[in-house]
Amino acid sequence: MTTQRSDKSASKRAGRSCGGAGRLEVVSTEHDARVRELWDERVEDPYAWLEQPESPEVAAFLESENDRVIQTLAPLNDLKEAIFDEIKGRVQETDLSVPILKDGWEYYGRTEEGRQYGMHCRRLAATDQVSQGPEVVVLDENELADGHDYFDLGIYDISKDHSLCLFGIDTDGDEQYRLFLLDIEKGSTKPLGIEGVSSGSAWNNTGTSFLYVRPDETQRPHQVWRHVLGSHPGTDVLVFEEPDAQYFVGVGKERDDSYVHIGVGSAVTDETHLIPADDLTVAPIRVRERSFGTEYSIAHRTDSDGSSRFFMHTNRDAQNFRLLEAPAAAVLDGDVADDVWSEIVPHRHDVTLAGFDMFRSHMVLVERSNGLLQLRIRHIESGDEYLMQQAEEVSTVYPGANPTSDTDSFRFMYASMITPPMVCSYDLLTQERTVLKQTPVLGGFDSATYATDRIWATAPDGVKVPILRAWRRDRGPGPHPCVLYGYGAYEAAIDPGFSIARLSLLDRGFTFAVGHVRGGGELGRSWYEAGKYENKVRSFTDFEACARELIAQGDTTPAQLAIRGGSAGGLLVGATLNLDPTLFGAVVAEVPFVDVINTMIDTTQQLTQIEWDEWGNPLESKSVYEAMTSYSPYENVREADYPAMFVTGGLNDPRVRFWEPAKWVLRLREQNTGERPILLKTEMGAGHFGSTGRYDAWRDEAEVLAFLVDALS
Repeated sequence: MTTQRSDKSASKRAGRSCGGAGRLEVVSTEHDARVRELWDERVEDPYAWLEQPESPEVAAFLESENDRVIQTLAPLNDLKEAIFDEIKGRVQETDLSVPILKDGWEYYGRTEEGRQYGMHCRRLAATDQVSQGPEVVVLDENELADGHDYFDLGIYDISKDHSLCLFGIDTDGDEQYRLFLLDIEKGSTKPLGIEGVSSGSAWNNTGTSFLYVRPDETQRPHQVWRHVLGSHPGTDVLVFEEPDAQYFVGVGKERDDSYVHIGVGSAVTDETHLIPADDLTVAPIRVRERSFGTEYSIAHRTDSDGSSRFFMHTNRDAQNFRLLEAPAAAVLDGDVADDVWSEIVPHRHDVTLAGFDMFRSHMVLVERSNGLLQLRIRHIESGDEYLMQQAEEVSTVYPGANPTSDTDSFRFMYASMITPPMVCSYDLLTQERTVLKQTPVLGGFDSATYATDRIWATAPDGVKVPILRAWRRDRGPGPHPCVLYGYGAYEAAIDPGFSIARLSLLDRGFTFAVGHVRGGGELGRSWYEAGKYENKVRSFTDFEACARELIAQGDTTPAQLAIRGGSAGGLLVGATLNLDPTLFGAVVAEVPFVDVINTMIDTTQQLTQIEWDEWGNPLESKSVYEAMTSYSPYENVREADYPAMFVTGGLNDPRVRFWEPAKWVLRLREQNTGERPILLKTEMGAGHFGSTGRYDAWRDEAEVLAFLVDALS
């Protein structure tokens, strides 16, 4: 059983430097402008001096900006505290998750009132012969986080015999982990002397060795190593290395414990290698050689007759993906020919096959149709299939934790903008569903008090862009304050989801909206591809169209409208702001990727080269460079009366370096003709994901919501 973060689509990025078709000239005087000369263009960067993480002057600047935030928002302290109390008051602080059954053990998470972090627990499951066992706290994150301002458990991996737990912790926010080994029965933990590793691990089936991932000097995960318990880390063996800087490496184990996958991937290309989990010393077997633009993932299955096969989910000759199968023996020969794979779920132009899951007699297909997720159930032998119906049209549904395939019971998650998440069990034979748990919302919450729908904006080129909305039914006539949220990159889809904190806005008469702009994945692969590379500007004009549609509907006014986004969503917010600064009353940009060109020409920074598949390479393509210069928020700030702005960064953030928001804020202030505040808050001990303790995270969110309430009142 493994819990670890996947980074392929979650990386929203950072970097700077130069080469190729241009050069980067660094002027020696400390605060003189740095000059970029690229594609016959000479551009000065007056705030490049901020790009010095170790500089006392830079640290002093960031601290002074944090002081400015405290002073400026001091009149909102009562409001901030009230919103924090509202969030806290709606959360059932002492709670536990629905247990996951694996090999006779029930694994679950538990939280306790007053404690920042959760606990990872287990107990023996009850059977006809044995009663339920007592709780065992495998890991208490509160103990591990004690004394640290930042804490992240990036690896939590239980051995197949359930006796050992490999875990990795990060206390700096740089997403590099130190590995520890816990003997669960003895309750003893020891450091393994393995540090600076990336997330991802896989045990062998005897619990005597495991694989882990190391990053290169730019923090790109590029190597897989094997460690044998009891040996010195200096004797660890390099199993796999990826030299191409445009590819990440990761490891994971099949659900049936048959094989370990070494995944090599860029934003648009995949390659998978297999190692039998019984013997990690076997050389990796490549399933299919990488081909630019071809994505695939595979899953192993042993049938009732003992034969085994692999399933491949791929976009090869299928823009919206299809599902193939092949005998395991053929796949394990390595680089299996395409004609060995037979198609079992064909490509469809109007439906994206987002994923699949295999069970004893059925497969569950995860589909995206007309912007929303749905589940299709198919009988494996007969091919009979049907769509699982859901209670709300504008909602989201996706597979939950299903640690075994030898079952006729399928667990899934359901939620909407106004319905708290449910963990449900579905009987694949009887089609009966059971709600195992719904996230409790205290304080008299009633979903019937709120409403949700979906409307459509019209982009400048005539394309219809969906907008999700949620509001409180009993509010007075409009217009109302409104927050428009967006992301629009990496084919990521912002599905209808519930937020306890959001209720504090809805209860104050706000509309909360989400713009599903091109560059995201809500309407399939073509929707994503229509908003990247030289066409990236469509993401921003789509977002502006969403804002104008909300105004045209009478939902809000420019003075009452805020836009919010983080990371690549911060780019969306910043570039849309540049289109028309007068269209908004407030902006929240969290760890925003706003210094696009300087980031994407610096090959020494993490993610830069792999990100060329998402944004394009301005060093090699003049058209990409010109497109970036047309939209990069930092490069396109102009004189205007800017709305109130709340901008955040993380000092140790390896994805969007802290100086991107800092440089952007200084340039905005330089060009601002108005008097509304433009604030910069930098987490001095955190990374890309901000505060990690739940109470700290609630306070951070309460501060942002108080800022929005005040700015739009």
